[in-house]
Amino acid sequence: MKIYDSPQNLVLLVNATPEEESEIGEELGLMGCRRPGLRVVGYETGSKDRQDLYRKGGLISVTSRILVVDMLQSDIPTHLISGIIVLHAEKVTALALEAFIVRLYREKNNNGFLKSFTDEPEHITSGLSPLRNIMKELQLRTVHIYPRFQEDVKGSLERRRADVVELMQPLTEAMSEIHHAIIQCMSTTLSELKRANTTLDLDDFNVDNAYFRSFDMVVRRQLDPVWHKVGPRTKQLVNDLGTLRRLLYYLLTYDPLHFHAYLETLIASNTTTASGNVKQHQSPWLLTDAAHIIFQVAKRRCYIVSAVSKVQVPQEVDTADDDDAWAVLDEIEGACPAIQNSRSKDGRPPWIPRGMEPTLEELPKWNLLAEVLQEAEEELLRQESSHKSITTPNVGSNTVLVMTSSTRTCSVLTNFLSTMDHDAPPGSKGRRMMLRKLRLYLSWKTKLAKQKHDGKSHVSFPNLSARDDDEIKKFSNESDNVSEALKKKDQEKANRVANRRRIRGGAPTTTQAGRDTGASKRAPQDSALGEIQTEAERFAEFWESQGGQTLVELSQELGDDIVLLDIESGAFANDFDAHYGLIAPEQTILVRAYSDDTDDRMLAEIQPKFIVMFEPNMEFIRRIEVYKSSHPGLAVRVYHMVYSNSCEEHKYLAGIRREKDAFERLIKERGSMLLPLFEVHRDRTSDAMIKTISTRMAGGRRELNTRPSQVIVDMREFRSTLPSLLHASNMLVIPATLTVGDYIITPEICVERKSLPDLISSFNSGRLYTQCELMSVHYKSPMLLIEFEEDKGFTLGVVSDIKSYAKPAGKYPLKKKQGAGADPDHTAMLQSKICLLTLSFPRVRIIWSSSPYATAEIFKDLKMNNPEPDPTQAIAVGADDDTDVGAGVNAAAEELLRCLPGITDKNVKHIMSRISTVRELCDMTLVEVQELLGVEPGKACWEFMHTGENRNTVS
Repeated sequence: MKIYDSPQNLVLLVNATPEEESEIGEELGLMGCRRPGLRVVGYETGSKDRQDLYRKGGLISVTSRILVVDMLQSDIPTHLISGIIVLHAEKVTALALEAFIVRLYREKNNNGFLKSFTDEPEHITSGLSPLRNIMKELQLRTVHIYPRFQEDVKGSLERRRADVVELMQPLTEAMSEIHHAIIQCMSTTLSELKRANTTLDLDDFNVDNAYFRSFDMVVRRQLDPVWHKVGPRTKQLVNDLGTLRRLLYYLLTYDPLHFHAYLETLIASNTTTASGNVKQHQSPWLLTDAAHIIFQVAKRRCYIVSAVSKVQVPQEVDTADDDDAWAVLDEIEGACPAIQNSRSKDGRPPWIPRGMEPTLEELPKWNLLAEVLQEAEEELLRQESSHKSITTPNVGSNTVLVMTSSTRTCSVLTNFLSTMDHDAPPGSKGRRMMLRKLRLYLSWKTKLAKQKHDGKSHVSFPNLSARDDDEIKKFSNESDNVSEALKKKDQEKANRVANRRRIRGGAPTTTQAGRDTGASKRAPQDSALGEIQTEAERFAEFWESQGGQTLVELSQELGDDIVLLDIESGAFANDFDAHYGLIAPEQTILVRAYSDDTDDRMLAEIQPKFIVMFEPNMEFIRRIEVYKSSHPGLAVRVYHMVYSNSCEEHKYLAGIRREKDAFERLIKERGSMLLPLFEVHRDRTSDAMIKTISTRMAGGRRELNTRPSQVIVDMREFRSTLPSLLHASNMLVIPATLTVGDYIITPEICVERKSLPDLISSFNSGRLYTQCELMSVHYKSPMLLIEFEEDKGFTLGVVSDIKSYAKPAGKYPLKKKQGAGADPDHTAMLQSKICLLTLSFPRVRIIWSSSPYATAEIFKDLKMNNPEPDPTQAIAVGADDDTDVGAGVNAAAEELLRCLPGITDKNVKHIMSRISTVRELCDMTLVEVQELLGVEPGKACWEFMHTGENRNTVS
């Protein structure tokens, strides 16, 4: 791109993300391309501004949708483009906008270059000849492959290698049991999925592939064509695979308390629905013995409940006067009794219920990270002493970089490092942080019990960070912000529920013993849910016996390390740097999550000597190799931390194999690939003349139409793939801003295209009714196109799996029905709405299309022997910005017209152009008003104007 940075060239960068545009622009600026450098064209850039940028030349990054529209409208001089650079070539398919851009580019420009790049070879491995298909769509004939094992790449990177320290950390015994149980559940779920779908090719369904997030998409892609035929059990199995994969990840990254809380929410969500009913199709893996091991061991990692687990309320001792006296004495002496009495004589915090023994197992990598940081600190001190004696320049910074997989892990590590006890034995350095999390866990359980007793929704588990004291105060005082009226209303609601239970069951709510007795007869997940609820009630009973002082003590304990500074004193100026100054690099530990190409810039700016990879990542390893190769004088040490004999190690090794196999397959395909042939684009006018000759008129000697076959497409429709297929079918696509319809095929045919999600959303919001109304008013043949996806079933049975986020148009939403039949039949509801739509608008024809390819063929048939549409007239239909429409109009009469039912802002101009006075509208018959406004709006308007005529006539 630096070579073509001049006004004489016009180079376009396509399919780049905003982050990539920023990074490429900064890199070009460092290379000297600053006048003007890379310019970004977005949605906020107007059409005239874009034309000026194109004429000035240079390097321009533009989105695919904007570039397609500018090419079709000839806003950009396509024949003067020097070249196009396409990023993310693995995403280019026949339906992609990038393929549409290449076709438009090569129609008028055969001299400019076209280059495409990709850094994800794993995505070019599925299907038949995937590399050839991409080259065909991009019209390329040469491909260059640079794997890690290529001779030049291997020689360049291995010449300067970083010092890598492999740290294989074994799992704890409890984590290993949970890990094996989850793997067993995944194997069972995969076996059940294969057994339920024997007709499909499911050879790639194994545990090794299930470690990757892309496995969910592979499974869904295999089942999409028959998704409407599979039963709810198969759909539940597919969802369970994603849940189990997340459980494996959470086991190695979440602390034990958060992991245990997540398991409890899983049990609750798989037992009851959101409306409180019993869930019909539950996860099969929850019924296995392996699931029981997961729940029991996960709880054992947090705490152990003894046999006598019932909460014992502490007995009251008549020493209140003495305690008050000692408290006053402690307050006079300046001591804080809440902090001093926060632990009992045996060192046990008083807020822990009796019968509970907290284990609070820490993740093994936490202690390993502390040892690695200690080793890095000692090595930095040794290097500084050696540099001082030799007086050689020190290259790089002393900042230690710790890389993790997510921002959540970053916050946990930051919390651990800030509260770590350096003198504690291994495995208990984060005891203070875990006690805080245990206190929050117990308060969360108490909150759950109260919310369930009051009939309210559940609360989420609070997140504890290093400085998040407000979270605890907000969590503890959440109920205090409720007004007395709402509290009274909630109490009345709870009383009504209790009375209803007494009437139906003949007795009040069951006692504790009754719950325990019934739980033994339920399914395993039901008994687990009952145990969770019982445990929460016991925690709530214990905390209420403490007088509500536990959360107050927690906030005091969290704030015991906060030092109040006297700003007005002179000592504050001296201690300002100590509290608010910059931290020295050797004292800085940067914890960061893996990102995209911004990690390269981060490594170049910080230049760390010590890099700790808390979790393995193949992409970041490649970035470190490039970073070390570009800084030859910098000694880099990398600590690579992996859990041995775990899914983390298996996933890392499988990722290396996948990368190598992908490159080998690409190299093999390139060696045996047939080069694609590109058709020569002929003039559309000659083809159109041949196609429009009819032998029925003067023996074929008279031409019907010499204009090319064209379709007017709304600007918003370029998000879909249909305009690209229409252009590939030798149709002239004309982009325009249409008020009525999405596609204008002929002067009389207007098509409103709806995909299934858009159709459901349009019905819920009422937008489709207005669109059909406008089409019926302005066009003779209005049509509604319902388009399905190519790889999915051609049936309305897939509607039940589509979520609609549109709000209902009514003022008061429908209430959810209670009972077993609460879930509605979405397919029947959609069919009923379509029937009502056809009854309301009889002239609207519905076209059912199985895929965008079928839609293109349907449009061809509809255009046969019909005249071509006029873009000027199509844009003017329904537009309200015509300055001549309102000239000489009576404003009072127009205001009266707007007040009539059935007349809106969108059709008032059309009505005023058809009638001269309001009296003329009143004199029309019902049929004439319906022809003018539509069936339903016309009937509403006519009945409003003629209401009471019959009564006046009789009188």
